[in-house]
Amino acid sequence: MTGNVLLNGKKRRLDYGGVAYVTQEDVLLGTLTVKETVSYSAHLRLPSSMTREEVDEIVEGTIMEMGLQDCSDRLVGNWHLRGISGGEKKRVSIALEILSRPRLLFLDEPTSGLDSASAFFVTHTLRNIARDGRIVISSIHQPSSEVFALFDDLFMLSGGETIYFGEAKKAVEFFAEAGFPCPSRRNPSDHFLRCINSDFDVVTATLKGSQRKYEIQSTDPLMNLATAEIKAMLVRKYKLSEYANRARARIQEISTIEGLVSEPERGSQARWWKQLSTLTRRSFVNMSRDVGYYWLRIIIYTVVSVCVGTIYFDIGTGYTSILARGACGGFISGFMTFMSIGGFPSFIEEIKVFYRERLNGHYGILVFILSNFLSSLPFLIGMSLTTTTIIQYMVKLQPGFLHYTFGFLTLLSSIAVVESIMMIVASLVPNFLLGIVTGAGIIGIMMMTSGFFRLLPDIPKPVWRYPISYINYGAWALQGAYKNELIGLEFDPPLPGEPKLKGEHILTTILGVRMDHSKWWDLTAVVIILISYRVLFFTILKLRERTSPLFRRLYTKRTLHHLEKRPSFRKKPSFPSKRHQTLNSLSSQEGLNSPLH
Repeated sequence: MTGNVLLNGKKRRLDYGGVAYVTQEDVLLGTLTVKETVSYSAHLRLPSSMTREEVDEIVEGTIMEMGLQDCSDRLVGNWHLRGISGGEKKRVSIALEILSRPRLLFLDEPTSGLDSASAFFVTHTLRNIARDGRIVISSIHQPSSEVFALFDDLFMLSGGETIYFGEAKKAVEFFAEAGFPCPSRRNPSDHFLRCINSDFDVVTATLKGSQRKYEIQSTDPLMNLATAEIKAMLVRKYKLSEYANRARARIQEISTIEGLVSEPERGSQARWWKQLSTLTRRSFVNMSRDVGYYWLRIIIYTVVSVCVGTIYFDIGTGYTSILARGACGGFISGFMTFMSIGGFPSFIEEIKVFYRERLNGHYGILVFILSNFLSSLPFLIGMSLTTTTIIQYMVKLQPGFLHYTFGFLTLLSSIAVVESIMMIVASLVPNFLLGIVTGAGIIGIMMMTSGFFRLLPDIPKPVWRYPISYINYGAWALQGAYKNELIGLEFDPPLPGEPKLKGEHILTTILGVRMDHSKWWDLTAVVIILISYRVLFFTILKLRERTSPLFRRLYTKRTLHHLEKRPSFRKKPSFPSKRHQTLNSLSSQEGLNSPLH
C-alpha cells in the first residue's frame, strides 16, 4: 500500500516540531519520576541554544498543561515498582511528544486499557491541546458517550472504505438518514460499530435462531441485514451525501490557498554532544535505581567470588595446583561472565524506550549505543574490581600490579562483550524468556569452544576451531588468563627428585596454549571483539530501521488477504439482498473513497 502525505493539499517535509506520534503502549522508564522523565526528554530534544531556565520553564508548563503536577515527584513505576496510574502514564506519554510543540499530533488508541474516568480525562486533555491551535488525530475504538461528545470531527473506516467523514455530532444524523437510526439509550459509537463490524453477524444469527424458536419478529434493520449489506448502503449513501460534498469542497478550498503551510520553525534538536550527555545521565540514573539491572549482579558476583576464594584458597605451587589454577581461570572467564545475561530484562525495557523515542526522532542510534556503554561502565568496573580483588587476595594468584591489572581488564572486557551480545539478542528477540534462552545458548557455545572443556588444538577444525574459536572472546580471554598466571612460575614435579615444571612448559604441553604472541595481544583481541559486537549492534538497529517499513507493508498485505475472507470485506455480501449495492475492490477504491476526491 503506497500513497502520498499532503499537508493542506501540498507535499511538505515534516521538519523538527512538525509531527509527533504517541504509541498505544506507554513505554517509559519506571525508575524515573514524572518530572525527571519529562525533563530528560526536553533536554534531549529542545534546541541547544535554549538556556536551562528556558527548558525548565517549558517542562513545568507541559506538566501543568497535562495535569500532572500532583504526581510530578512520583515514580512512573514498572513491573516491580509501584507508580502512577494508567491514565497518568498515558498523559506522560503525550507530554513527552508535545514538548517540541508539534503542529500535528497522532495517537494510537489513547484510551485503550483505561477506565471511563481516565479515558475521559485523557481525551479532555487532548481537546485542550487542539484548542491551543494544534491538530490532534487519534484512532479510537468504541469510546464512551462522554468521550465521543468531545470529538470535533469523525472519520469512520471499514475495510478500507469511507463510511463517514464530517462533524462528529452529525454522524448520528447521517446514520438515521441512511436508515439506521441510533436508539435513544445506545452509545453512538457502539451503534456505529454494530452497523459495520462483521463480528456481530454471528450474534445476529444466534438471536435469529432464538426468535424463530419463540416466533418473535424483530423490526430492527440490523437484525434483518448482513453487515456487508449495511456497509454497502452506508458507503453509497455517504458518497452521494452533502457531508461528502462539503468535505471535498473544504479540502479543495484549503488546497488552493497560498502560504497556508507555514515554514518550519527556527531551531532544531539538541546537538549530539548534549544528547549524549543527557542520555548517559538518564541511563545511569535508571541503572542506579533499578536493583535488577546491576546491583543484584554485583551482590552475586561478590558472593560467588568469596566462594571461589574459599574453594581455591592459597592455591600454592604444588603439582595439583596446576590444574586447579586452570580450573579457577576457566571458571572466571566462563561462568563469571555468563552471569551477565541476568541483566537481559532491563536491556529489553531500555530497548523498548529507545524504539519509541527513535520513532519520533529524539536522537540517533550511535548516541544511544555510546550512552549505554558509558553509563554502564562504572558498574562493570565495580563488578570486575570486586571479583578480581577478592579472588586475587584469597586464592593467592601470581602477585604484582601488572598481573592484577591484566586480570581486571580481561574480566571487564569479557563482561562488556557478554553485555553487547545480550543487547544484540534484545534487538532481535524482544521477549524475556526467549531472549534469555537464546543468549544462554550463544554464551554456552562460546564456553565450549574457549579451550577449557577441550583444548584448542583438539577442537575439530571445521566450524568450531575455524572460525568460532577465533571470534570467541572466551578463547582469547582464557589463553590470556593462563599466560598471566603461569608464565614465570615453577611448580613441583609429579615425582620427588625430578626438576620443577616451568609455567611456559605447562602452557604448551598440558593446556595447549599458543606462545607465539603475548597475553596483551589476547586482551587486545577481546577488546576488538567488543568493538565488533557494538558495531554489529549498530548495524542491526540501522537495518531494522530501514527494513521495518518493508515488513510492515508485507504484514499489511497479509492482513488484507485475511480480511477479504470476512463477510464485511467481500465484494458481495454473504446473504443477497435487493437493496445491496455491489462493492468495488479495495485497490480500485484507493483514493476514490478519500475525502480528497
